[in-house]
Order: sequence, then C-alpha cells, then structure tokens
Amino acid sequence: MERSDFASLIEGMEDQADGAEMRRKKLQTITVLLTVVVCLVIIMNKNDFENDVTLNRKEVHEMLHQQNDLPRFETLQPLSSHCHRNMSAYNVTGFSTLPNHIQDFLLYRHCRSFPMLLDVPNKCGGPQNSADVFLLLAIKSSPENYDRREVLRKTWAEERLHKGVWIRRVFITGTSKTGFEKRRLNNLLKLENSEKKDILQWDFNDSFFNLTLKQILFLEWIERWCPHVRFLLNGDDDIFANTFNMVEYLQGQTGNDGSKHLFTGHLIQNVGPIRQRSSKYFVPVQVQESERYPPYCGGGGFLLSSFTAKTIYNMSHSIDLLPIDDVYMGMCLEKAGLKPTSHFGVRTAGLHVPFENVDKFHPCFYREIILVHRFLPHMIFVMWNEIQDPHLQCGRTNSMFKN
Repeated sequence: MERSDFASLIEGMEDQADGAEMRRKKLQTITVLLTVVVCLVIIMNKNDFENDVTLNRKEVHEMLHQQNDLPRFETLQPLSSHCHRNMSAYNVTGFSTLPNHIQDFLLYRHCRSFPMLLDVPNKCGGPQNSADVFLLLAIKSSPENYDRREVLRKTWAEERLHKGVWIRRVFITGTSKTGFEKRRLNNLLKLENSEKKDILQWDFNDSFFNLTLKQILFLEWIERWCPHVRFLLNGDDDIFANTFNMVEYLQGQTGNDGSKHLFTGHLIQNVGPIRQRSSKYFVPVQVQESERYPPYCGGGGFLLSSFTAKTIYNMSHSIDLLPIDDVYMGMCLEKAGLKPTSHFGVRTAGLHVPFENVDKFHPCFYREIILVHRFLPHMIFVMWNEIQDPHLQCGRTNSMFKN
C-alpha cells in the first residue's frame, strides 16, 4: 500500500472515531436531558401527590372534626321535630363523663311531643263509645318484633267478646334503625296496621331509655280516643298472659267499674336507683338525685283502671321524665297519694317452680296466673293452647304450687 493510501486510511479512521465520539457525546447529552426531564416529571408528580395527600389528610381531619362536633349519641327526636336539645344540660356537673345514651336523655328529657305515624282512633268505637271496651290490652313492642305481635294476635291478645265484655288490643311503638332499614320497618308496621288496625306508632327512637316516653304518649292517646275504657293491661310483647283470668279478676272488683283506683302487679318496694355504670338500669345522680324509689309494679305487665291511667297522665305533667318507666309510674302514683298493690298471679320476674325433676313449663303451673314475663313466641303459642285443653288434669302438684 502506498503511503498516500495509508494516510488516507488513517484519516478515514480518525474521522470515524471523531464521528463516534460525537455520536457518543450526543447520546450522553440526550441521556442527561432525558434524565433531567424524568426527574422534573417525578418531582412535579411528587409535589402533586404530596398536595393530594395533604388535601386528603386535611379533608379527613375536617371530617373527623365535624363528626366530633356532632352529637355522639342517637337523638330522641326525628330531624323534622321542632324539639331542640336543652343546652343547659351541658352545664350539669360531670355531663361529659356520662354514657352517651344518658347524655342524650338529659338533652331531650323535656321533649314529649312527637309526630304520630300510625293511629287507630276508632279502636274503642270513638271517645263517646269507649266505655264499651272493658279491657284494653296495651302492648309495648318494637318495630322489628313482627313474630311476637303475630303470635299474640292469635293467642291471648286476640280481640274477642268474653263473658259479655269486649277485649281490645293495641301495640305501642316508635321507630327503629335509620335510612333504608327504618323505612322498611315503617312499611312493615304500615302493612300490619292496614290489615290488623292495632298499631300506634310515633316518630321517636324506640329504645329502652324511651319506654317512659312511650308510656306517656300512650296515656295521652287514651285521654283523647278511649277516655272511658274500663281497665287496661299494660305489658311487654314477650309476656304470656291469661286474658280470661284478667276479665274474671276485674269483674270481681266490687264497686269498681274502672272509675276508681286500681293498679296491681308484681310489687317492688324499698329499692333505689342502680348506680353501677355497667347495669342496663344505671341511673346516675345527674338524672335522679334521690336514693329512694317509690313503690311500683314491674313494667313487664300490670293492670290498672281508667281512673288511675288518667291520674298518672295528669301527674306526669309536673314530674320530669325518668328513663325507668315502671318506676316513673310509681312516682306519679305517689304524687297523687295512690299506692300500687301486689297480685300473686302477676310474675314479671318469671315463674319459680319449687320442684325438682318436673317440667317447669307444664301448663298446670300457668293455668291460674295473670301473666308471666319472658316467653319466646313459640312457647306462648304452645302454652296458650295447652292451658285451654279441656282434658288437662291438674292435681296435687298444681295446688301445692299455688300455696
């Protein structure tokens, strides 16, 4: 190869090297630029993400703060009610330390007027004809207790003419749950009432601490629509009762056609408020200062005359509501100078059978009673049919029990 050719080759190789170097530098430059762009994108996205996270955290904080500003308890009144909370309750000593349901009670204790959702104004034939009803069965029930109501309608609470007098029935209830569930339960009661015509419903929360409210609303309804009804059974929807025995007992009240005092059941006396916070019946000093309860009858079920029902309602206007409904009835009686009495056949604490190795649900133990608390629906159905069995033989065991 000639020198000139060799030189040309060298120069060509150098040119190629220079071209490769330039391409390498260009590639490095592009790579750096891409890296910078990617970093900028990441940084910008990171900032946006952080802003989003910050915003979300702020929204959550505000939401939690708003929730903390809302009542931490279930309110008594519906949103449409004009009854507002009693703000002075917040000034009660130790208010913030009380359980939510008791705070709720203190805030809305004064509320006694609620919209009526379901009514049966002609249950007693109208006010002018209400004396034709000898015994009105007023049964406290919650919206979801459909099975219990159906069993009672077919057994001891069936409306009937017995021994020449009429027995009528109403179920007393509020509302349960919220939203769709509340709507469905209200529709259930509406369907029941359209067929059975036996439900009184108000738009308040149907809870244990509102049983007294339920009682007062019912007494107000009685005053308006059944003022001359003779006698009433006031009871829960889980009692087993013998309405035939009730009529016999009430017809035996010499000189009392409902126009005189009668209030009888399972008498409880010499007791006071339960102060243990863990108890269902816990009543703090902020609700009831006195350590004494007046004599009263267990709220599972009791009998009273029309006269006494009116008296209790009248007294209730000047007595603050107490969440324990049966005690409140006793408070109203005491203010009126009246006393409750004990009836051996009313067993709201259950029926004690003092024998071993015997069926404690034998119908002979239940045939002579007025009512017993705490019965499952199927047991009510079975027992009602068994005590009416014409072939039922009750011998020495039953007589020993009665003694």
